[in-house]
Amino acid sequence: MARVALFGGSFNPPHVAHQMVALYVLETQPVDELWFVPTYAHPFGKPLVDYEHRIAMCELAAAALGPRAQVSRAEAELAARPGFVTSHTLDLVDHAIAAGHAPRLVIGADIVHEAAQWHRWDDVVARAPPIVVGRGGHAPPPGGGAAAPAPFTMPEISATHVRRLLAHGDSGVAGLVPRDVLRYIAHHHLYQP
Repeated sequence: MARVALFGGSFNPPHVAHQMVALYVLETQPVDELWFVPTYAHPFGKPLVDYEHRIAMCELAAAALGPRAQVSRAEAELAARPGFVTSHTLDLVDHAIAAGHAPRLVIGADIVHEAAQWHRWDDVVARAPPIVVGRGGHAPPPGGGAAAPAPFTMPEISATHVRRLLAHGDSGVAGLVPRDVLRYIAHHHLYQP
């Protein structure tokens, strides 16, 4: 049974802070693999570039981290279920368990404050104990236990900021996005006005 860290997000696009979090988790936590799990559709209806582009970009970002970093199409598999309306984190966790894995959930400290709004958060924590990573600009969660943050803080890089720079042709984006991902974005003319 593989111990798998599930690192979900829109990855619109993936940036170097995502890679840093993945490397931190792989090198310090009791996991065998880390899966980047791009969201199939944003739960709040925010526009995303096509799922296949985000999968490809995540594969490029993951490749730099070695074979223990993978990209999962679990969200698309869940979306293909009959009667699909929306996917919850618990669905992803149960999907990983059904495939014979022991999941952990990688989340940012900024998300922990919203845990009460998550679908069956207590079940998520019970089935996939969180690995909480600090996030620049956000206070760590109070208390300990499953919500205790790791002694690592993700740099303050946001995909929203990256998209804004890309839309304006700003060269400052070069230090924020992996080179191969930037080449992919340029080749496919993504995030252009």
